[in-house]
Amino acid sequence: MSYTSLQQLVDRVQSSDYGTRTVSVINATESHVLEAIRDAEKDGLVTPILFGDQAVINEQLVKLCMEPTDYIVEHADSPEQAAIMAGQSLASGRADFLVKGNISTGKMLKALFSTEADFRTGGYISHLSIIELPNHPKLFGLTDAAINITPTLEEKKAIIRNAVGTMLAMGFATPKVAVLASTEVVDEKTPSTIDAAALKVAGMAGEFGDCVVEGPISYDLAMDPESAEIKQFDSPIQGDADLLVCPEIVSANILIKALRYAGYSRSAGIVVGGRGPIVLTSRAAATQDKYWPLVLAASATIGKHQQSSR
Repeated sequence: MSYTSLQQLVDRVQSSDYGTRTVSVINATESHVLEAIRDAEKDGLVTPILFGDQAVINEQLVKLCMEPTDYIVEHADSPEQAAIMAGQSLASGRADFLVKGNISTGKMLKALFSTEADFRTGGYISHLSIIELPNHPKLFGLTDAAINITPTLEEKKAIIRNAVGTMLAMGFATPKVAVLASTEVVDEKTPSTIDAAALKVAGMAGEFGDCVVEGPISYDLAMDPESAEIKQFDSPIQGDADLLVCPEIVSANILIKALRYAGYSRSAGIVVGGRGPIVLTSRAAATQDKYWPLVLAASATIGKHQQSSR
């Protein structure tokens, strides 16, 4: 299926037979994170475990009119220790996904990637955004705007594999994957077009699972059926992409910000490829901006639960 709004993902989680998802919050001493957790809990999406300085967390809970005794709070002496403890909760099955609280992304990932945290499974870590764009008929994904700077061809394969697997778990049916470039023609002077063509071949060989891969393809042909028709671009996608794969982090970051500030989109992103998703948002982000990634992660983990129980 396809979705027309982020709210439909909320509905999917709420109607699931698998109940709320347990989320471990890394250094849960920041009010906006706790507010987002409170809202998601109120909507029946998550049950939290809060890691960090217990006294500070309890103080923040009281300020937000949240009763500390209603929550599991596990003390950590440092943000890094909180990350390790949260990773262990995921590895042990206590939690379904993680949320970054009051800790820098670099410190969090370094702690999670340690042997002690047991977060990594040998796979490749990447970032996936899901975007709701006004006047566009459906939600679509974009990768990778946050983690991988200049991925190699093999790393791009892992990024696509992560994104497709996550979108399938969220309920997207056979995602149409557009490997973006400046043109739909392979040009030896433009390495991104060469990689895109190779990724299309890999997709046709079934390397990414249940999806359709097109590349190289320009943004207009991936997202606008009229442009594809005018240019007589013959492809299964033809303006109907479900997932945009950018050649590197600069183009991905520019595109997602252009869609937000010029296109007035709403988006949410999660880190995928480990034992479970990580909700990764700016510490300066507003509460609502931290709510939607919780929805994505909850939806993805419910989907994986459904797949594993078949």
